[in-house]
Amino acid sequence: MRRRGEHDRARLTALVVDDESDILELLELTLLRMGLEVVRASCVSEAVAALDEREFDLCLTDMRLPDGLGLDVVKHIAGHCPNTPVAVITAHGSTENAVAALKAGAFDYLAKPVSLDQLRALVKSALNVEEMPRQNGAVAGSRQLLGDSPAMQQVRELIEKVARSQAPVYVSGESGSGKELAARLIHEKSSRHAKAFVPVNCGAIPENLMESEFFGYRKGAFTGAEQDRDGFFQTASGGTLFLDEVADLPLTMQVKLLRAIQEKKVRKVGSPQEEAVDVRIISATHKDLGQCVEAGTFRQDLYYRLNVIDLHMPALREMREDIPAIAEAVLTRLAGGAHVPLLMADAMRALQQYDYPGNVRELENILERALALSSGREIHAGDLYLTPAADEAACDAMEPGCKSPLPDYLDRVEREALQEALEKTRYNKTAAAKLLGITFRSLRYRLVRLNME
Repeated sequence: MRRRGEHDRARLTALVVDDESDILELLELTLLRMGLEVVRASCVSEAVAALDEREFDLCLTDMRLPDGLGLDVVKHIAGHCPNTPVAVITAHGSTENAVAALKAGAFDYLAKPVSLDQLRALVKSALNVEEMPRQNGAVAGSRQLLGDSPAMQQVRELIEKVARSQAPVYVSGESGSGKELAARLIHEKSSRHAKAFVPVNCGAIPENLMESEFFGYRKGAFTGAEQDRDGFFQTASGGTLFLDEVADLPLTMQVKLLRAIQEKKVRKVGSPQEEAVDVRIISATHKDLGQCVEAGTFRQDLYYRLNVIDLHMPALREMREDIPAIAEAVLTRLAGGAHVPLLMADAMRALQQYDYPGNVRELENILERALALSSGREIHAGDLYLTPAADEAACDAMEPGCKSPLPDYLDRVEREALQEALEKTRYNKTAAAKLLGITFRSLRYRLVRLNME
């Protein structure tokens, strides 16, 4: 096994195990851009064969595989190549398997749909390096808040200030505007930086599992509770608990969350005793939490408890002067050490004129698509497949029902179908998936791809 730090002598290698080809491609592409060599496996037996054949610097494995569990891969690594760090990929709301994997020897886990930012941070941590491997002179670094607009300068200044306190922070802003990134920066700059940062998507946890997921449970508390398990609060003790999409919490859970924050104690399901926890709460949602309070869907007392310090993340259209710098930085990161195509003037104009309903996350998706579809050394407006609002209006005026460019048209149709299904089912994702005739997992990925989460 190569020692960490010998990146100049040999390229780092990663084994990626998943039976879904689209996830394999996503993980492989991301790791390749970070300078890693990637070997793919689609089941436990293939993974074990690859591990027996050669050494790896990292392994990422899905939990559910056709011929077993990712836990089998973890145990094989622990017994035969203990110097190889392994992380598991698990579905949202099912952290029990992830905890079992951690106890079996895994060093971390990722929740689906996989966040590329979290994946990059995980890889960086696993390989124990300050920077990612160099390839052709470029470095894939950690995410930063880019831009010099007054709005972004104000955000950075406030992050520096709130990081020095222990007060709860409420991060508001549209989807894709960088709320989780801001929360991570607050944690990293705080006195809690050496402890865990635990992100929780409140809208992705089934209501009947919320209490056990947040507070943990005792062995025998319910069917399937075969051992004691900590919840999010215990895992984040000493660190930061980030409650994303907090507005999606049902009222019954809001009551329990409020008490846990006030008392700084939690009670595991099935336990007669409370235990003390020390967490800093950072919450976020793309909804207007004040309007949720007025509508009666969010408790006012919890709102005031969470909203001690308000940090607003500006929409990308509110800081158009930052788009060139952000676009160049994102494109360099996506290229991952390969040649970085030049954004031509027509492409840059198109990027600055677009309204970005998905904000920075959407800009990243646009550039990643352009990087894959462009001819080589230059990216023109046509490579972006953008249809600015003015052009769409002109197109509709000239030709009703205009369906060009095709990718944008198909995305609009899919977005409308998803939105209609969600509204009909009152945003019950399981019911919406059934209504659309797709799996819950497929619905989740479509929502993420279209920046609707």
